[in-house]
Amino acid sequence: MKSFLRKLVPEKLICMYHYLLAFSASLWYGSPSKRMIVIGVTGTKGKTSAINYIWSVLDAGGIKAGFVTTANVRIGEKEILNPFHMTMPGRFKLQRFLKEMADAKCEVAIVETTSQGISQYRHIGIDYDVAIFTNLSPEHIDAHKTFENYKKTKGELFLALSKSIAKKFRGDKFAKTIITNADSEHSPYFNAFNAEKKVAFSAEKESANRATNIRPGIVGAIFDMGGTHYELSIPGVFNVYNAFPAIVIGEVFGINKEKIKKGLADLKLIPGRMEEIMEGQKFRVFVDYAHEKQSMAYVMEAGNNLKGAGSKLIILLGAEGGGRDKGKRPIMGEIVGKHADIVVVSNVDPYEDDPTPIVEDIARAAEVAGKKRGENLFVIEDRREGIAKALSLATEGDVVFITGKGAEQSMIIGGKTFPWDDRDVVREELKKLSS
Repeated sequence: MKSFLRKLVPEKLICMYHYLLAFSASLWYGSPSKRMIVIGVTGTKGKTSAINYIWSVLDAGGIKAGFVTTANVRIGEKEILNPFHMTMPGRFKLQRFLKEMADAKCEVAIVETTSQGISQYRHIGIDYDVAIFTNLSPEHIDAHKTFENYKKTKGELFLALSKSIAKKFRGDKFAKTIITNADSEHSPYFNAFNAEKKVAFSAEKESANRATNIRPGIVGAIFDMGGTHYELSIPGVFNVYNAFPAIVIGEVFGINKEKIKKGLADLKLIPGRMEEIMEGQKFRVFVDYAHEKQSMAYVMEAGNNLKGAGSKLIILLGAEGGGRDKGKRPIMGEIVGKHADIVVVSNVDPYEDDPTPIVEDIARAAEVAGKKRGENLFVIEDRREGIAKALSLATEGDVVFITGKGAEQSMIIGGKTFPWDDRDVVREELKKLSS
């Protein structure tokens, strides 16, 4: 019905409708963002993890905060999984969450601000005080038509920051702040927007917050920054980039380095982000949201570092339907075809589309990269059956990744929404294997 109406209604009227809806939602809930310092985080990957790290650092520093991400929603110590099949919930839902944070005396709200959310004006009515740019790579191009449009849409967060009202934090004026990843070639674009304070972080290029000695730790990753040694408790060296913005935010809010260290180390679980599932099996299983080129490459690197000598890396992956980024399918297929030992291709969210062409786009690319069907490549559209197959192929010392959905609470097939949680399904299938 929505797609049918979009064909009949002029684009300008649709945009006006979205804008007015967002503005009305803010008014309805009493403009709650004006009562808190609001941090907006945008980028292609790692936003949810970065926000969880930021919250943990603020919490360690005695600052009560709330956030909304793809995976989870927090209001102080209270946490729920994001029940909606979208990162930025509808305008009224998003403003209601912000009101709950403000009413709970949260001093800071952190909002995962996506290009698609911005396209539908869901950021309107949110007074941002900090804008964070994590990274940028091709994603949602089918929706934005070009990569340049995608980048410019994300830039709207920074434009909104420059126009938002001035606020105070604990009695003192809070400077409008832009935080960027200096290692990204796109950092200058986001850094060019107006702000009273601009801070960068990096691991490669020079910046005021450059990390060195990045390497795997006993559990997660370790690195040094600004003369301080930091340790993360979540696997994957790539997570250091997700932790960098939290260090900068800690410094912006005047949190001492020992508490920043504690905040980073204390975060041991982000729902559906390198989340390990254990049911007594002798191999390791992780559920991760990886769903595009770079995040899939990071998962492959982490998996090969984690598996035992002579053991296998097994991955289950898929891609979304509904006209979403068809171009990324063969790219992911090539990556896993080259770097995983066994590949299982399955449904993620076909939406109204026929799932077969989606999985075949990935599978054919994996074949070109050297995989053979029936030997180390399996195409199983039913996701539960695919998960069961991936787990059944694992032996002691192996590492299995179930990717694409993370902690999402539903799956959309044939236009219908079904309750779903990869983590629960993995637990159930592991129990079947051991029985």
